[in-house]
Amino acid sequence: MENLIHINVTDLLGKKHKIQAPSDMGLNLMEAIRANDMQIKATCGGMAMCASCHVVVCNSRALPAMSEDEEAMLDDAFLLDIPHSRLSCQLKLTPELDGLEVRLGEGTGE
Repeated sequence: MENLIHINVTDLLGKKHKIQAPSDMGLNLMEAIRANDMQIKATCGGMAMCASCHVVVCNSRALPAMSEDEEAMLDDAFLLDIPHSRLSCQLKLTPELDGLEVRLGEGTGE
């Protein structure tokens, strides 16, 4: 399948996971993490209202700009490594994210 992208995710225990996800279905990173049987809280269900799905971006990719809601939520949250923290629910999977490396942030585990 040519629309698959590859993402490297490090969980809260330091274990690395190589996941694949389609880039043509409108999914976000949080949904891809869940679809690959990894635990992530995402308490608000992807509405950028809780920061419990935040990830720390470990490599540079063509990330989309943050929305005002995402930036406000990250500013209000604590223990985040801004500017490398992002809300996984706000990162839509696109071909440009192929090879993205992230680690789950504190407080994201269930």
